Amino acid sequence: MPSVPSIYIAGHSGMVGSAIMRQLQTAGHPTDKVITRNHADLDLTDQAAVRTFFESEKPDQVYLAAAKVGGIQANNTYPANFIYNNLMIQANVIDAAFHSGVKKLLFLGSSCIYPKLAAQPMREDDLLTGTLESTNEPYAIAKIAGIKLCESYNRQYGASHGVDYRSVMPTNLYGPNDNYHPENSHVIPALIRRFHEAKLSSAPSVTIWGTGTPKREFLYVDDMAAACVHVMTLPKPLYEQHTQPMLSHINVGYGSDVTIAEVAQTIAQVVGYTGQISFDTSKPDGTPRKLMDSSRLHNLGWHAKVSLQKGLLLTYADFLASTNIRYK
Repeated sequence: MPSVPSIYIAGHSGMVGSAIMRQLQTAGHPTDKVITRNHADLDLTDQAAVRTFFESEKPDQVYLAAAKVGGIQANNTYPANFIYNNLMIQANVIDAAFHSGVKKLLFLGSSCIYPKLAAQPMREDDLLTGTLESTNEPYAIAKIAGIKLCESYNRQYGASHGVDYRSVMPTNLYGPNDNYHPENSHVIPALIRRFHEAKLSSAPSVTIWGTGTPKREFLYVDDMAAACVHVMTLPKPLYEQHTQPMLSHINVGYGSDVTIAEVAQTIAQVVGYTGQISFDTSKPDGTPRKLMDSSRLHNLGWHAKVSLQKGLLLTYADFLASTNIRYK
């Protein structure tokens, strides 16, 4: 029987990393074959520390889910932090993985890598065909660099060293273990907290940034984790399953999108908030629409399973369980 691979999950305490751990556990992967490190024990922006870790642990596979993430406001406020930290994490982990002999690595990118005005739904080969959305350009540039790192190591070392580094581009994710910070979170966790607090205080209205008209696709994080494991276990490299040579990234989406106004109304219903919803049109909307073309992944045997309504109910339950905000 083949030996069970040891797997390092970078970012295991985050929303996606913890979901990948749950997925591996569900699939029966032995817990003693999963390697993790907290930030206090391993700073992934420290090149020397990362190299020492890989030389010591020598994992067989790597899921690179570690990243500095945030919503529009955080990206606007801390652009230097977003580009620097993500570039350093990716470069350090991917290079150290290669030098320690890791043959299989999965890098998690973001749908923001695609041009602001890309044709919808966005295809993998839309990458680098237009101008990025300005509000999160530094983060997007870092994620594009991560994709190109994987592609470059495949090009240079695929044939000679058996390197097979793959990248998945998720749409907007939400679910358990999300960041519910009132200012530095993404749209769904931010709205869950805002509507919950408004319900507790009996606030007559909740104001949301922008016009409410942009459309977004949302994917429950456990679906994303299942897609990650599915892509990692595909028998052939991604670049052998696409017409463009060496294209090593693949889209992961739900398959349909909703307006920000619609998702806000759904969250209000899930939370039980009955006040008014208004929109501050002086604030930026971001990209007009972001819908992924996930047909390539569908053709490789994966489809999302959790509906937005069900996912929001599960996420709200997680919010209540993980915060000190309770009903009166």
